[in-house]
Amino acid sequence: MSAQAFIDELRWRGLLTQVSDETGLLEHLDAGRRTLYCGFDPTADSLHIGSLVPLLALRRFQLQGHRPLLLLGGATGLIGDPSGRDDERSLNREETVGIWVDALRNQVSSFLDFDATDGSAAKIVNNLDWTADLSVIDFLRDIGKHFSVNGMIQRESVKARLERAEQGISYTEFSYMLLQAMDFLRLAQNEGCSLQIGGSDQWGNIVSGIDLIRRHMGETAYAFTMPLVTKADGTKFGKSATGAIWLDPQKTSPYMFYQFWLNSADADVGSFLRLFTFLKQQEIADLEALMEEHPERREAHRKLAQEVTGLVHGADAVVAAERISAALFSGDTRALLESDLEELRQDGLSNSVSEPGVGLLTVLVEAGLVKSTGEARKLIQGNGIKLNGVSVSDVSCTLDFDDALFQRFYLIRKGKKNYHLVVSQ
Repeated sequence: MSAQAFIDELRWRGLLTQVSDETGLLEHLDAGRRTLYCGFDPTADSLHIGSLVPLLALRRFQLQGHRPLLLLGGATGLIGDPSGRDDERSLNREETVGIWVDALRNQVSSFLDFDATDGSAAKIVNNLDWTADLSVIDFLRDIGKHFSVNGMIQRESVKARLERAEQGISYTEFSYMLLQAMDFLRLAQNEGCSLQIGGSDQWGNIVSGIDLIRRHMGETAYAFTMPLVTKADGTKFGKSATGAIWLDPQKTSPYMFYQFWLNSADADVGSFLRLFTFLKQQEIADLEALMEEHPERREAHRKLAQEVTGLVHGADAVVAAERISAALFSGDTRALLESDLEELRQDGLSNSVSEPGVGLLTVLVEAGLVKSTGEARKLIQGNGIKLNGVSVSDVSCTLDFDDALFQRFYLIRKGKKNYHLVVSQ
């Protein structure tokens, strides 16, 4: 694919916000394999789904034959990026950030090809490697000398904070753009990197790096930014009723991850298919047409959930998520595996751990499914409760765990949608 066709596809997908010099970049990409990078600061031990846009963008470039560098901010993570922030970030301990860097290194390794033999093999770098032993004097002379304070305070990330008289910005966060610019310079010098990609909120920082490369090396570098994803209704992307949607399966189970995408609003599905999948234009167009003609089938929603869950967690996770979904929808728990029930437990479906012999009436009240034992009694007598897929009519029923799923789990169903998982101690 030519560089023009590639950029056109990125624009069609909604992945192109700003380019420093589109004509120059097209010529640059067409002239041969290029090295690009994107940075991820460790602010937790896992990335969340907002990070998928740049992660998958690196993969898209690699599929075109270019060489991606994935930078983990072991140094910048200690400082804090002011972009998109109304207040100062809390500073984390160096040991904590180091642990997070290691966790992210393992997490992101599945998104890129690190073993390609054609020269496009990906590489993970850590900016702490070139900052840990850098003296303040050298930093100020070699990097700070090239930055005008007048220009820095005009950057949107800084300007917005300065306009908040009660908040302001510390010198620590003010220096962040210098550190990011230095990252671009070091990667240009050490890895031949000529393109940085990132979120649109990083534009000012990336452009500062381009200027620094020109001053130090006399060479041209390029910037490419992508949108910060929002939902069609203007609400924040990447949140569910239980909080952030993480890429780590121990923080957000593959089932819950799948459900997040499956429950996307109709207005968002088309854009999410373009942003987060590698489906071809015609496939997406067909899914959008089907959604328009038969919205009740939710084929586009299902395909979105399958594709993104598969990219992040693998094909087996998709199978498991769909198995759990089918079981909860039908109320038939026979197909569930023990690992499926552990996922539901992880997702907070369970808030009770019981000893054998506890009464069902007591469990229903403790689980919050009813307000009183009287209400629980009426519900059971009216066949409104199912235990592991079987209707219960005996108000004296106890949970002995002899007939529990895997001798550990009772899945209680109230009505059609309310579930609660009881786990043995």
